[in-house]
Amino acid sequence: MAVFDQLVGQERAAAQLEAAARAPVHAYLFAGPPGSGKRAAAQAFSAALLCPDGGCGVCDVCTRVLAGLHPDVVLIERAGPFITVDQAREIVRLALRTPNEGRRKVLVLTDFHLVREAAPTLLKVIEEPPESTVFVILADHVPPELVTIASRCVRVDFQPLVRQRLVDALVADGVDRARAEDVADAAGGRLDRARLLASDPGLAARREAWRTAPRRLDGTGAAVAVVVSELVELVGGAAVEPLAARHRAEVAALDERASRYGERVSRRQLDEQHRRELRRLRMDELRFGLATLQGVYRDALTAGDAPGLDAVAAITEAAEALLRNPNETLLLQALLLRLPPLQVSESSAPTR
Repeated sequence: MAVFDQLVGQERAAAQLEAAARAPVHAYLFAGPPGSGKRAAAQAFSAALLCPDGGCGVCDVCTRVLAGLHPDVVLIERAGPFITVDQAREIVRLALRTPNEGRRKVLVLTDFHLVREAAPTLLKVIEEPPESTVFVILADHVPPELVTIASRCVRVDFQPLVRQRLVDALVADGVDRARAEDVADAAGGRLDRARLLASDPGLAARREAWRTAPRRLDGTGAAVAVVVSELVELVGGAAVEPLAARHRAEVAALDERASRYGERVSRRQLDEQHRRELRRLRMDELRFGLATLQGVYRDALTAGDAPGLDAVAAITEAAEALLRNPNETLLLQALLLRLPPLQVSESSAPTR
């Protein structure tokens, strides 16, 4: 089916989903690391479930589903560090509603590995939803609290994308191979992020800012404040522009469609989707920055600089804390106050 052509490096999952779309059951669990293509697969599978031709990729239904604008495909993301009981109750309410247009609707639940105490609230509706409802659950892994729900779902596994697959996919998109290799190193194994970074002229400057931060530290809070202010500005400024440009193009396309076909379209779904993508981008940028910073201290550790060991551990803790949606400025200030200054050679290659 055409809608599954976008799934790079996940041939087994694509084949499984293509077969499943012909005779779907009530719930599916997509399990795999971040950036492996679970979200794109959820969109493609949703299109295949709603499309009258099983996922042609070009009809009105497929176009709207793939653009995140179909009312019968509901993407549900956690509002805080974890999926709450109140949010679980809202999911139950949405599951019981009838479809807006056709005979079926799809509820896509993201970050389900963070379900925690909300799992019991969701168990019954996922186990026995209305006939018109299909659940697509996305999880990085299956924690103990998710085992029972997972046993009620058809599991589809997604494998991590190796660097070469990212490079090949970018080259197929028309990206210069040298640029593709550079971007792949910064994408953390994620094709969606790699494609965004391929059009980002500020990537090298941001990587250099993170890489050289240790030599700007002098043990004082004043130096930390200056460095953190600049890093946060990069995360929320230059890093956001390629995505913001794409968002502007999507809004313009939506408005043109409304004008050309006389449709009454709501911007609410698109605006919500854009807000979610911006939040994810900030987290991606922070992870990228912390990974770059950690690479600098790992290099120092390899060179025999003992304080590098504590620095690597501190950066790991900070990266794990991102799951709790912390204040970015406070997180970075606390981290950089713990990091020892380093002398970074001007001629050293950027850490990958």
